[in-house]
Amino acid sequence: MFSVIFAAAESSNPILPAVPEIIWSVLSFTLLIVLLGKFAYPPVKAILNNRTAKIQGDIDSAEKSRAEAERVLAEYREQLAEARREATRLIEEARKTAEVLRRDLLAKAEEEAGELRARNDEALRFERERISVELRDEMGRLAFDIAERVLQFELDRNSSSALIEQFLGEIGATQS
Repeated sequence: MFSVIFAAAESSNPILPAVPEIIWSVLSFTLLIVLLGKFAYPPVKAILNNRTAKIQGDIDSAEKSRAEAERVLAEYREQLAEARREATRLIEEARKTAEVLRRDLLAKAEEEAGELRARNDEALRFERERISVELRDEMGRLAFDIAERVLQFELDRNSSSALIEQFLGEIGATQS
């Protein structure tokens, strides 16, 4: 800077300002720098620091939000997995219950079928006995009618009951 001042003093160059102008310019510029440093720099620095702090706070808040979102997502995934496990457990339990119910119903049906067979066998036995009795009575009547026709005279039913019983006994013996 001093070299510029000395150069200006030695020659009168139209491009270079005069020495007093340079001195006033340097003093004005120095004063401006001092005033700006004292009055303008602290508020600007405070604004920049506040802006930096706000940006850092926003970044920290975003990080916290992201971490919270990841935590909530992990919780939801765990809840979903738990719900799936519970659904699988319920389905398996329902299958087991259905299998037990099927077995119970099958056993009950087999038991009822056995009871029905036993009742049918008993009814069949009673029906055979009834038919056997009816058949014996009918055969006795037919035998009596045949004997009456063969002998061509009328027999007394009360006196011939012994004859009918003997005939039926012979028929029963041949059936067995």
